[in-house]
Amino acid sequence: MGWDMRDRVILGSAAVLAFGMIAGGYFLGDGLTRAKAADRSVTVRGLAEKDVTADLATWSISYSATGFDLPTVRAEIDANTKELRAYFEGLGFKPDELKPVGAGVNQWLNNGVSTITITQKMLLRTNDIARAQRAVAQQFDLVRRGVTLQEGSGMRYSFTKLNDVKPPMVAAATRDARAAAEQFAKDSGADVGGIKSATQGYFSIEPRDGEGGEGGSDTPFKKVRVVTTVDFYLR
Repeated sequence: MGWDMRDRVILGSAAVLAFGMIAGGYFLGDGLTRAKAADRSVTVRGLAEKDVTADLATWSISYSATGFDLPTVRAEIDANTKELRAYFEGLGFKPDELKPVGAGVNQWLNNGVSTITITQKMLLRTNDIARAQRAVAQQFDLVRRGVTLQEGSGMRYSFTKLNDVKPPMVAAATRDARAAAEQFAKDSGADVGGIKSATQGYFSIEPRDGEGGEGGSDTPFKKVRVVTTVDFYLR
């Protein structure tokens, strides 16, 4: 009888242990299945673009005069500067929007004759984009005034309010990414959940519709573009 009772206890303990192992295996397997399902995701990219107009125009202006004595050359440069200021003031620019940013003097001997060249650099800086465009369009009037601009003088247009458009553009790019994820999920018989991870791409500012020279700095019409990479959960 003693052995019979002990056998029953052993068998009962074994049954409980077996049940626990079975139950543990079930819950472990179920947990792994749920974890695997929760880990399902799709990575997509979203694009946002916005047409903007530059809000800052800067015109780097260089001109020079050459002669055989310093007072004469300097007088010509002063006359050119006066005509340059008159040109911009005639277009409605404020006097402080045009400022000198540097000058250089070069002296050398040409067939034994001392020759002097003075180069003057001015910078126009304005937020009036339409007025800046008129100044560029009519710049031949400077030639009539006797001011010849050196190569490299040109207007540059910049968009400085990128931080103002960043939040709505990131939101638009995320919506575009979700639309792509939803199409993928629809094709695979799943639903899109929340965001697992996201990476904001680099904001680029390019000329709108491809106009403008290298970098598009010579056109005020820009296109801001950003691409985001978003990893969405699938359920």
